[in-house]
Amino acid sequence: MIRVIKPESLDIYNATMITDKCINCYIKSAAAGHLNENQLRLLSDNCAETSFKRGETIFKQDSLSSNIIYLKEGLVKISMKWRDKNQILNIIKAPAYLGIPTALGDKINNYSSIALEDSVACFIDLNTFKLLIDRNGKFSYEIIIHLCKNELQQYQRCVYRSQKHVPGLIADTLLFFSREIYRNDTFRLPIDRGDFGDLIGTTRETVSRMLNEFQQDKLIEMKGKIFTLVDPDRLMKISING
Repeated sequence: MIRVIKPESLDIYNATMITDKCINCYIKSAAAGHLNENQLRLLSDNCAETSFKRGETIFKQDSLSSNIIYLKEGLVKISMKWRDKNQILNIIKAPAYLGIPTALGDKINNYSSIALEDSVACFIDLNTFKLLIDRNGKFSYEIIIHLCKNELQQYQRCVYRSQKHVPGLIADTLLFFSREIYRNDTFRLPIDRGDFGDLIGTTRETVSRMLNEFQQDKLIEMKGKIFTLVDPDRLMKISING
């Protein structure tokens, strides 16, 4: 069980009573990098690290939200269910925070997070996270920057979905996985055709048809889930033209 430290005890907390896992962590967030040793020890004593296999749920929509989650390793999808249909909102690569808006803005998770690859996540007690925001301005600033970047990306994604045609959206997505997630022209696509369709707002059948056309046009090469961008420059033109 995660123990919550009272705010008035932060500055006199006995560090010998807890572990140093957050101090020794080699994948600290930019925000955690601004915490002093006592604050890192506080964080360490009020978080739990958990491993997830591909396909496992990290947190579920409509469940009680009592933690901020720091994705330490892996890749996840963020999805929201409405009227029996799932909409993938984002694909997030570690390291990154998950669930800050839904944990701070509501007591209930407004969306789900599912591991697309084997992942490791740290569950941070919500009260401890709020305390660190209150006590450390630089920590708070980095969290605000993180939220602002995510919000801008969501706005851009919303505009792209509404104004681009399916070929442009598929080209966008392939380039996203190649350049931002795997940084390689050859990669294993972590989502199936159905999730691909949910991500860009179209059907599984349309995605399959367009990917086959891209392969026939020698834009990509597919071998099962292994994709190679044969002509990324042409894909970029398709993305830009929509």
